[in-house]
Amino acid sequence: MALQDLTNEALLALAEPMMDNCLEGSNALNHEQHVRDFTDRLKAIVTPKNLRRQLTPRRHGVFTTRSVVGVFRQRAGVGVVWLQRCSASDDEFVNHAIFVDTPEGPKIDHCLIC
Repeated sequence: MALQDLTNEALLALAEPMMDNCLEGSNALNHEQHVRDFTDRLKAIVTPKNLRRQLTPRRHGVFTTRSVVGVFRQRAGVGVVWLQRCSASDDEFVNHAIFVDTPEGPKIDHCLIC
């Protein structure tokens, strides 16, 4: 079944563990873990050097809790938006990812926290 056809609950059951892993890899500066669930397209962009550059310095600390704001269906995949918290800031951040179907299963094809 295509991601777009899943219920929000079924989609989040797939997306949440992928985002958990992505953020745990970010927090540990572990590139291999961070990109584990990325498409090949996104892996080509987020190199070890690129990840280090994105995460250094860590003005906001590390990623902590998040809560779902919404699920958005698109022709190419499904977007999920979370309210993201960080350890060294009271600011609220937007965590946005696009999940797509691939022959290997669902993958993250875009991810941005701002």
